[in-house]
Amino acid sequence: MARANRRLTRGSRYGKYVDGPDPLAPPVDLKEALDAIGEDVMAGYSPEQALREFLRRGGRDQSGLDDLAGRVAERRRELTQKHNLDGTLREVKELLDKAVLAERKQLARDALMDEGDRALAQMQLDNLPPSAAAAVSELNGYDWKSSEARADFEKIKDLLGREMLDQRFAGMKNALENATDDDRAAITEMMRDLNDLLEAHKRGDDTQQQFDDFMAAHGEYFPENPQNIEELLDTLAARAAAAQRMRNSMTQQQRDELDALAQQAFGSPDLMQSLAQLDGNLRDLRPGENWGGSEELEGAEGLGLGDGTGVFQDLADLDQLSEQLSQSYDGSRMDDLDLEKLARQLGDEAAVDARTLQQLEKALRDTGTMKRGSDGQLKMTPKAMRQLGKALLRDVAERMSGRQGARDLRQAGAAGDLSGATREWAFGDTEPWDVTRTITNAVTRAAGEGRPAGSGVRLEIGDVEVQETEDRTQACVALLVDTSFSMAMDGRWVPMKRTALALHTLITSRFRGDDLQLIGFGRHAEVMDIEQLTALEAKWDKGTNLHHALLLANRHFRKHPNAQPVLLIVTDGEPTSHLEANGEVYFTYPPHPLTVAYAVRELDNSMRLGAKTTFFRLGEDPGLARFIASMAKRVGGTVVAPELDDLGAAVVGSYLGSRRGDDGFGASGGSFDDMFGRGWGRWG
Repeated sequence: MARANRRLTRGSRYGKYVDGPDPLAPPVDLKEALDAIGEDVMAGYSPEQALREFLRRGGRDQSGLDDLAGRVAERRRELTQKHNLDGTLREVKELLDKAVLAERKQLARDALMDEGDRALAQMQLDNLPPSAAAAVSELNGYDWKSSEARADFEKIKDLLGREMLDQRFAGMKNALENATDDDRAAITEMMRDLNDLLEAHKRGDDTQQQFDDFMAAHGEYFPENPQNIEELLDTLAARAAAAQRMRNSMTQQQRDELDALAQQAFGSPDLMQSLAQLDGNLRDLRPGENWGGSEELEGAEGLGLGDGTGVFQDLADLDQLSEQLSQSYDGSRMDDLDLEKLARQLGDEAAVDARTLQQLEKALRDTGTMKRGSDGQLKMTPKAMRQLGKALLRDVAERMSGRQGARDLRQAGAAGDLSGATREWAFGDTEPWDVTRTITNAVTRAAGEGRPAGSGVRLEIGDVEVQETEDRTQACVALLVDTSFSMAMDGRWVPMKRTALALHTLITSRFRGDDLQLIGFGRHAEVMDIEQLTALEAKWDKGTNLHHALLLANRHFRKHPNAQPVLLIVTDGEPTSHLEANGEVYFTYPPHPLTVAYAVRELDNSMRLGAKTTFFRLGEDPGLARFIASMAKRVGGTVVAPELDDLGAAVVGSYLGSRRGDDGFGASGGSFDDMFGRGWGRWG
């Protein structure tokens, strides 16, 4: 058998980076992922669902699983719509027609031929059956007068042998072209030894040495380079099962034709007997392979047996990739994705996209952003909540400033007393430098760089530290958020949660002396931590119990008698339930006068405790507007009716304004732009 010689070239060239992650690949964007996951969690998804949803959608510049799955489906459609399964029969028919035509020409020009013999030969050619297999069988003993015709006819047998082998051993069709008798004898020996090895494995008495000896003798036929018999079986069984699925997909007529032709392969039935034995061994040893499937291929391009088997292997790969990309089965993980198979079917770019998604999922877990709880469920960690809160706070700052690039709210309250702590300078900081720490950082860095003594010290941005300050006024803050079902139904659920998280982040990071309590109120009210509120799912539960929420808020204020009470109420409805003396919830709609009276009484108590109150009215209902306005007027509070996108800025602005000693908006409670145009210049 002719073998290609590899020629080694001198010099170097760059290839793909295969040892671990690509060092030149862009880093995964955890911020974008965290923002998207946080949004979905606040919308009611579990963290597990939110992570899966982001991986499915992908990011701005990152393909997701759905995109990859769509490309897999398109590739599958291309294969099934492009090809059909009669390629080998067509090629046999073409060779047969060519041989018969050459023989007819030879008969016509052979002047020395006996007329009786000529007439008999022409009659045999004229009466060939329409079936290619039957015609080949009838011509098998024909005495060809044309050497060209004889050669073409022999090519049919050679083609069939190569195609049959190519079905089981990829690449064999081309490798055996122009094969010699010695090449065919080597194939016969390999098939005999292979079946002996598989028979021994079935009995359980094979050894690794037997496998090694087989590979030493016949390894050239197995470019996959299996290291043991199990790997060899995986390769052979996958190919053989694909060949069987191809056969299942043919018409009965096509199968009958090929079966009849196969007996002519290499001019001997021995090959078919060896292949049948091989298929039987593989079925016994790998019964889990898909031996019974089929496909409809109705394209115009005919496939030979070997190429067709390769297509059916591709279809099997695509089906496996589709399942892996769905991530819908129990225990599914991104690590399940077969990147090598994905690259083979869709190209390297698709494999890079999938690898990035794997790294993103791993990074979210490894960086402490998400972790498994004791119940086995995936949860967002406090670190993730802080990162998400900072992102929301930056968005609030930009909305309040009215321009991109404004300082964030870290500087709020920075004009107070020094706390004694320092931190690295960041863009927009106005706190005084800590000169001692700054110079020490510069000297230490210079020494670490090995600079000679006396060369001077040069400051860099990373050396600078500033002195942290504390605000002089302590506030006791109660944020009351409506959690009735109408909030979710009207698209206010996520903005409400974003607002709570932004305010929580501001207070816990920059106003640590303040005490924030988050209170959700639906049919009843409940004090919630930020993780509980952000993960809260909307439920169909009638009732807006402002009375109960104010009871909890006033209890919070009484626990901090020396702090400035700040009451912030976010709602889209009038109170429709209240708490009875026995602890039972009373609900009625329209609102009962007693329910309203209870809410008003507790609001009066908040006023007597000194609370600065702001209502954030969501929705345009005139009745709600009148009710909220009268409640605010009663206690000298403020009403804000922000757009949903501006709710966070409105609540944060009110909190900061209350700490300054005013409402942050002016007594009239004017437009959103008026409110924030006044406040931001002083404390932004």
